[in-house]
Amino acid sequence: MGLFDRIRGEFVDVIEWLDSTNDTIVYRFERYKNEIKMGAKLTVRPGQMAVFVKEGQVADVFSPGMYQLSTRNLPILTTLMSWSHAFNSPFKAEVYFFSTKVFTNLKWGTSKPITLRDRELGPVRIRAYGNYSIKVESPTLLLQELVSTDGLFQVDEVSDHLRNIIVSSFAKWLGSSQIAVLDLAAHYGDLGDKIQAAIKPEMNQVGIELDRLLIENISLPSAVEEALDKRASMGLLGNMQQYTQFQTANAIERSAENPNSSNPGLDFGMGMMMAQQMSSAMQQPQNQVPRSNSAPVAPPPLTPQWYIVENGQQIGPLDFHQLSQRRLISQTLVWRNGMSEWLPAARVGELSSLLTPPTPPTPPTPPTPPISAPTSSLGKAEWYIFRSGQATGPFTKQQLKEQGISGRTNVRKEGDEGWTRARDISELSSII
Repeated sequence: MGLFDRIRGEFVDVIEWLDSTNDTIVYRFERYKNEIKMGAKLTVRPGQMAVFVKEGQVADVFSPGMYQLSTRNLPILTTLMSWSHAFNSPFKAEVYFFSTKVFTNLKWGTSKPITLRDRELGPVRIRAYGNYSIKVESPTLLLQELVSTDGLFQVDEVSDHLRNIIVSSFAKWLGSSQIAVLDLAAHYGDLGDKIQAAIKPEMNQVGIELDRLLIENISLPSAVEEALDKRASMGLLGNMQQYTQFQTANAIERSAENPNSSNPGLDFGMGMMMAQQMSSAMQQPQNQVPRSNSAPVAPPPLTPQWYIVENGQQIGPLDFHQLSQRRLISQTLVWRNGMSEWLPAARVGELSSLLTPPTPPTPPTPPTPPISAPTSSLGKAEWYIFRSGQATGPFTKQQLKEQGISGRTNVRKEGDEGWTRARDISELSSII
């Protein structure tokens, strides 16, 4: 074998890439001095693309298949270099293999809480996390914008950049969605699709396509979650007095079975009963004469304790007799143990006998005396809102939307006798 044959045998005959890492996006085929034999075989497998680079310029892009490298396969490359030899002369070029498969289960999340203004809870801080998938859309753009001369470009080199884009868009879209924090779980899919559509153009500029974006969880601070859990527990327990009596009765039974042992449950029940008796004693009128110690004392009646809202202030607890002495109207918000939320008195059947005829709010007098409520192309101003113990209005439907009403907001239309939740009025469903 001559010297020329030995040198020629050193040139690459087959150019291919088998990836065993599962996280490599771009791999540069390594060869001494980048010398590739004229007529060598290039194998591009399914899920791959190959890019030829000559003197800093992209010469050709190859899709899956097998190619014999010659001037017939590289018409662009032919214009970049002069083929001065008719035999198997080598040429120098760089070959970059791109994996076009979908890279899944990439994680994203908020490193710090995002502060939002919620219509029901007020200012809150939330955290969120999820996963996303990407794939190479344009090898040429990715090579020019991010890879450059990197011989091994992997997912972790671009994941931080993509994660920052996702979190920024998430905060923007969540803040503009006006969705109540307690209702976000029902909108994970829709919110993820909107964020994905917003991010796609920015990622396409670097040759990457965002294949999918999923939101796994949006959480509140632990203190807020504990408060919500306590509120839900109160609603499940119902009448606290009956629950305490039930727990005390069970504790007494267990204590009778074990007379020599202490019973924390009994101690707790007795403590609760003593606290209730002290509370009842403090609520008695000062001029009431205490009963004789020798006279039997009847147990306090099991009457519900009511709370009401007047002029934006919470008043209570009140028994039914004390409640009857207040001036209740149909819009007065009331609550007692066992109710899951505050309700207008008109919606509580047991208080119907205590209601006085409602007095509708007087609309503000405009500069020119109108004959009827003002109208515009947006509709008639005939709606009122009840918030924080005050009624405001009138508003058109568009103005109601600008006020940021939710399904729980109490509203009333001119001519109605009482307040109703917005979610129960069909003609307002389009603006909630």
